Amino acid sequence: MKEFTKEELKEHDGREGRKAYVACDGFIYDVTDSFLWKDGKHQVTHHAGEDLTNELDEAPHGIDFLKRFPVVGRLKK
Repeated sequence: MKEFTKEELKEHDGREGRKAYVACDGFIYDVTDSFLWKDGKHQVTHHAGEDLTNELDEAPHGIDFLKRFPVVGRLKK
């Protein structure tokens, strides 16, 4: 499984045709094909290319929502 640095994750921000990846609990999820992540944004508060581990604690849904998407790698520590 590919390992991504935080800098590499930022490159997958979902803008200008780039893939939209988000990290949570060390895993990288591909949310590119989700209409909920259009242009790399979700509900105006979350952005692709970021680690959402701490943000999901305050979201109306948890990691179960992200587990619907393909895992494409792990976030390097």
